[in-house]
This record gives sequence, structure tokens and C-alpha cells, in this order.
Amino acid sequence: MNILIWNCWGALNATFKNVVIDLVQLHSLAIMIVIETKVGDNRAKEIASQLPFDGAIVSSTIGLICGLWLLWDSSRVEIAKLSYTEHEIHVTISCSHTQPWLLSIVCANPRYAEQRLLWENLSTVASFHSFPWVIAGDFNEVLLNEDKFGGRNVNINRALKFQKCLNNYKMIDIGFSGPRYTLSNLRPLSQLI
Repeated sequence: MNILIWNCWGALNATFKNVVIDLVQLHSLAIMIVIETKVGDNRAKEIASQLPFDGAIVSSTIGLICGLWLLWDSSRVEIAKLSYTEHEIHVTISCSHTQPWLLSIVCANPRYAEQRLLWENLSTVASFHSFPWVIAGDFNEVLLNEDKFGGRNVNINRALKFQKCLNNYKMIDIGFSGPRYTLSNLRPLSQLI
């Protein structure tokens, strides 16, 4: 089963739909997770209905913050929604001949107080299941200065609290493929963050 997680930074771009169609065809996607869409509610549902998936859960946004979409092909996977907020979606996933597993998609608020709420919600989810668990998305927090480019140094107290969260849920960073830094904020490529 192929799953794609994309931090797209806006789904209103004119090319978004065509890129999704190409990605689905190229990678035979059963599930696509799109974070930081900056589009929620009815507009998100409208756009999602035009994509090559027949299942969708879309979160609300807070202004232009976050926006999570979980899209899937129901002929290949069965997804049951457990809960969701503006910053997280929790589901169980089943497909033929495999054990069900839990998927949590996160797009944390950059404010620490809001991040702590997300971490507490993860604790609640963790206490109610024994399935294998995948957590994907953007925690909007870094552990090391090497995890970011430029700007302020990492706040060591926040990093330690985030590390404690990761340890509590036995999370493992599986890394990435592609460029180490991808956020441009309209800066030249040499200054990606």
C-alpha cells in the first residue's frame, strides 16, 4: 500500500489538482495525506471531491493556519474516523490480510501552549488502543539546530519537552527523502529553511 504525505502549503494553487492526479497515477496511491492546505470546511470538501479518491476527512482551519486532509481509495483501504480537530486527525486503517493500525495526522500550532494540548490529545489516543501506530505531519517543533536553517537557536527547554513527548509515545523519526530544507518563503533556493 502506497501512502504519500505532502506538506503542500496551500491547496488553492491552480496546479494542485493536476499534481495530485499525477502523483496518484505515478505512485498508485491508496492514501494521500495533505497538510497545511490552508483550506478547510466546505471549500476543502469541494476540492477534495474533485480528486481521484472516494474517501476524505478534512479538518477546519484557523484562518490560514494548518488544514489537514486525509484522502483514500475505499476499494483498497477501510478507514474509520476516531476523532479530529483543526490540528489532528485520528483514524484506524484496515486493508485485506493485514492487522488494523492507527494513523494520527498532526499539524501543530507553533505556539507552545497549543502544542501541549496536542501532546495531551496524543496521550489520550495512546491510552485507548494497542494497534501499531503511525504519527505523521508537522509538529512545528525542532530538537536540534541542525533540523533548521537560520533564525533563532533552538529553545533547549522546549526541545527537551518535545523529546519527552516523542519518548512517551515511543516515536521514531524515519527521516525524509529529498532536500533537507524545503520551505522557501519566497527566498532564493540557497536560503531554504
